[in-house]
Amino acid sequence: MMSRAPAEKFTTIDRIDDLIDAIGEHACTPGWIPRQRPILWDRPQSAMQPMHWNYGMIRPALQAAGRLIGTDLAERRNFVLRNPAPGNEFATTTTLVGAYQSILPGERARSHRHSPHALRVILEAQGAYSIVNGQKHPMDTGDIVLTPGGCWHGHVHEGAEQAYWFDCLDVPLVQLLEPMTHDPHPDGWETAAATVKRSPYLFRWADTVRRLDMLRGNGSPHFGRVLDLSSDEMPTIAIQVHDWKAGWANRPFRHMCNTLYVVLQGSGRSEIGELSVDWRFGDVMAAPLWCRQAHVARQDAVVVALSDQSLMKHARYYRLEDCG
Repeated sequence: MMSRAPAEKFTTIDRIDDLIDAIGEHACTPGWIPRQRPILWDRPQSAMQPMHWNYGMIRPALQAAGRLIGTDLAERRNFVLRNPAPGNEFATTTTLVGAYQSILPGERARSHRHSPHALRVILEAQGAYSIVNGQKHPMDTGDIVLTPGGCWHGHVHEGAEQAYWFDCLDVPLVQLLEPMTHDPHPDGWETAAATVKRSPYLFRWADTVRRLDMLRGNGSPHFGRVLDLSSDEMPTIAIQVHDWKAGWANRPFRHMCNTLYVVLQGSGRSEIGELSVDWRFGDVMAAPLWCRQAHVARQDAVVVALSDQSLMKHARYYRLEDCG
């Protein structure tokens, strides 16, 4: 229990330090005192670090997990991409968490729902699907499947080979804002109706390629040709597919959003802040807010950018600066 100095005490205080001590007993802190982390600062900065995860290194670890960990121990067999920023336990950027996940032929991951918005970028799969609100949504290579917050979802694999995908959720943001909920499905596995041909929660790879081919010109000098797949049902995660032809290089920029890049095709090189990396299929990069970004495509590349850009624009925080 906090002690309470009587109000009359303030009339007799004649030293600033005594005033600070006395007001502290009323759960107040002066706004003018210096702090290890200031309340305001002059320019955007992120505590998170630019990062690169090599799918070629992590894929064998997912195979090992498939041998060692059954669904009785880990319903979702995944590796979370933890940013090594000091004090961070699991988040990949300040607002987003990413993970590589895998499921074996014949396995089922039980249905659940939660307040965080989530999506899957399918890296390698044939014959897998997500049951989203009672409907089968195929998860084949290159597909993107959405599960907005509150949607029941579970996964089934009826194919012959181990399936791999990349998960993205806004869990760090939900933890900060505190509206977290999580419920297992009362039946364990949700009953599924027929496979959907069209759904606002499903983007098939063939359709994505066709829509990218319809884009004209070179697109933005900073981002290239972009297909926006963002959903109003998931306002905290923007989904943008970049089509970078071999030899394309952007004008370097920095902007006010946190981004995860998932490589679906091709190869290239990126500079994010002080990090310089070569990337290829399946790799993931984290670009924290306001880091300088420069990208070059060595082969024709398709790169999915998952970010909090829509949220930043809605809050009127978004800003882009040319660094060319």
